[in-house]
Amino acid sequence: MSDAQQVKAQILSIEPVGSYFHMVLEAPTVAEHVLPGHFVAIAVGGIGSGMLLRRAFSIHRATTNETIEVIFAAHGQGTHWLATQQAGDVLDIVAPLGKPFALPRQPVPCVIVAGGYGSAPMDMLTQELKARGCSVDVVLGAATQDKLFGVLDLKRDADSVTVTTDDGSSGVRGRVTDVLPELIQRTSARAVYACGPMGMLSAVAKVSADNGAFSQCAVEESMACGIGVCMTCVLPVIGDDGVTRMLRSCVEGPVFRGDRVRWDDVDTIPEDAFGAPVPGGH
Repeated sequence: MSDAQQVKAQILSIEPVGSYFHMVLEAPTVAEHVLPGHFVAIAVGGIGSGMLLRRAFSIHRATTNETIEVIFAAHGQGTHWLATQQAGDVLDIVAPLGKPFALPRQPVPCVIVAGGYGSAPMDMLTQELKARGCSVDVVLGAATQDKLFGVLDLKRDADSVTVTTDDGSSGVRGRVTDVLPELIQRTSARAVYACGPMGMLSAVAKVSADNGAFSQCAVEESMACGIGVCMTCVLPVIGDDGVTRMLRSCVEGPVFRGDRVRWDDVDTIPEDAFGAPVPGGH
């Protein structure tokens, strides 16, 4: 987190894209430090607002002209407020935050899986992987066609893009995990990178492990502070020593090894976790 800065960032543009909003922020001292998987925590509501907690968003893109870009859905009070902001307005942001995706040292076949606007950081990741000589095949899933994001950019940069929608309005009817096993096998993928809802990540981690691939999952947990203080975003994760610890998505994540997260125990503190309350204890 050493490169994270709190800065005032001016909105250069904010436009609707399908079911989402695409916002470009001027943040020169931040942009140069962004890696795929980093996120930004944005103060919402303005001065005097009762909305005290920041909202966290994956960084879609960081450009050489000193901007960062964010994709968000207006589905809560904070994001609805954000959607009312205009070019020229100034936001209080902290970025880049979190642990980014780990990139392979050698060229290996990679698969990227994203659900909804979980695809936001994936074009930047695709470009980084391609620069390292990796093949990159992508699966994008959403409930409906208008909830897909980034299809054209990824078709430009990846070796292939497979689209799935729950209702069949675009691509293959079904879920990302319906097409993932065959894709991993056909491409001999060694690494799977995923971002999206927790249920999808759990399924992707299992399919990856079952097909001999190493997965990294960027979790979409509620991150309030973004700096590891508030403990709202903890997950049970198995360490190298086999011990389960409650790790903070914002600091130790948002990217975790898929085979290390105890997906079935998310939103709980397992009894065998380090420091867990002892039943009947004092």
